[in-house]
Amino acid sequence: MSGNYGMKRGIYNVLAGFLNQIITIALGILVPRLVLVSFGSEVNGLVNSITQIFVYFSLLEAGVGAATLQALYGPVARDDKASINEILAATSRYYKKTGIVYFFAVLGLAVVYPLVVSTDIPPMTIILVILLQGMVGVANYFFQGKFRYLLEAEGKNYIITNLTTMVTILTNVAKIILLLLGADIVIVQASYMVFNLLQMLFIGLYIHRRYKWLNLKVQPNYGAISQKNNALIHQFSNLIFNNTDVLILTVVCGLKVASVYSMYTLFFNMINTMLSTASSGVVFTLGQRFNVDREGYTKLFDCYESYYLSLVFTLFTVTYIFILPFMKLYTAGITDINYIDQYLPMLFIAMNLLSAGRGPSNNTINIAGHFKQTQWRSILETAINVSVSLVCVYFFGIYGVLFGTIAALLYRANDMILYSNRVILKRSPLKTYRRWITNLILLLLILWGSSYITLTLNTYGQIILWAVVYLVVIAGIFFGVTSLTERESAKMIGGLFRPLRQKLFRRGK
Repeated sequence: MSGNYGMKRGIYNVLAGFLNQIITIALGILVPRLVLVSFGSEVNGLVNSITQIFVYFSLLEAGVGAATLQALYGPVARDDKASINEILAATSRYYKKTGIVYFFAVLGLAVVYPLVVSTDIPPMTIILVILLQGMVGVANYFFQGKFRYLLEAEGKNYIITNLTTMVTILTNVAKIILLLLGADIVIVQASYMVFNLLQMLFIGLYIHRRYKWLNLKVQPNYGAISQKNNALIHQFSNLIFNNTDVLILTVVCGLKVASVYSMYTLFFNMINTMLSTASSGVVFTLGQRFNVDREGYTKLFDCYESYYLSLVFTLFTVTYIFILPFMKLYTAGITDINYIDQYLPMLFIAMNLLSAGRGPSNNTINIAGHFKQTQWRSILETAINVSVSLVCVYFFGIYGVLFGTIAALLYRANDMILYSNRVILKRSPLKTYRRWITNLILLLLILWGSSYITLTLNTYGQIILWAVVYLVVIAGIFFGVTSLTERESAKMIGGLFRPLRQKLFRRGK
């Protein structure tokens, strides 16, 4: 794939992703508020708790997805259709077996969950909510899950993202209408299932029309995805620090406390999804480049890491400044539990900076296929997270689970930086640490300066307006300093966008 063509696909991915996130954030803010007002914190905590459990159910995939994506980068870069067919044939067979296990796991959860969670919600309501959400995953394993990895390896994330955007709009509009009409939570959940099944149908039709050469009946190449079990360890670790907190809070502190945690997580996850979208715009290029040009990969990685960290710190700095004023408005009138806590934003910012900021190093490990070599590190991360969270939650409540996640991330983020630089890139990690320190200093200076500025934030309009202003200014600071301190990366960015600027200039004439 040519550099310009890859850049075009990267731009399409980023633009489609950001459009999706703008719509998702706008609708995603409204719907949880309606759920809270309509059903209360207990139902909101129930929905979020079940969602987190289904995230754990993805472990049944056994790491096949991560191994498949890593295996596809090379054949896609070489346009080796035969190898692509063999890899996807192996993935398809694993997914069909997983779909059967997943189906029975959903049934098991529907039976067990109402028995172990103390709640006033009718058991049949819980069962139906679980079944409606779980059947989406079953269909994914049987019909189109494996095709997503081919699109991702080719840099066509924007295809899935555009479909997701349409489904998000339709799903949330349906939910809003149903909630305003006073519909039961079961009916609301049914709308989610219907539109997600339609999305799978569209992806299947796209693959059938555009990839006529695809043949899943060839001899499967199981060796290409032989690291699936090693990839599973990493997948498990990732799920632990993203999803254990809600489950521990549900059991130890109750659904209402879990609802508080979930509301903060909702907004931070929106930022994380935006970062993931921006990252996905270039990761496929990194994956293909790694297989054909290691020196070029290192230069591209430096550029990616430099500006990605700037984006991470920009978005979370703005989020920290405006999260509490927004939360006060968002939860106004909800009196069954207090959602405003000045310490939670600090802990969430620390957790999410460590989680998102380690992304470039983590991508390098995944692209290189070093799943087996680093699996014990993921096991240690999991042990730190669970043990610290379980101990601290009894002494510090909601803060305790955050302490556990941050402790695990402090270890694993540093481990990823050291491993990716020393073992894979064969160099000192000081470049990465210097980037972290520079951005952290800027963040502290900006927060110190903003503490002396008094803003009127009594309406959503005022919050959005000032957040946009702060975003522009803060982004200018972070990206400006990065361009001054990372001159080679700045030159590379300029070179990548020069053809686009020239094209636009010619059109202007």
